Amino acid sequence: MATKAQHNIGYQILPSFLKEMRESAGLTQRQIGAKLKKPHSYIYNCETANRRVDITEFISWAKACDINPKTAFSKLLEHLK
Repeated sequence: MATKAQHNIGYQILPSFLKEMRESAGLTQRQIGAKLKKPHSYIYNCETANRRVDITEFISWAKACDINPKTAFSKLLEHLK
């Protein structure tokens, strides 16, 4: 049986990166959830790789953390090297 894409070893960097962005912005899971109009369980699932995050969600997450999405994506690419 095929594994879910979010369990792929290459994907595992993104959840911790999302958490790092949130924490650097000084936001709790509930606070960023409110900004994104999502429950804190959504945030938890994104940060623990229980839920896959697409590029549009990544952009919204970065904006909620007051980070330019281009800057955030560049930093993520550095982590992926």
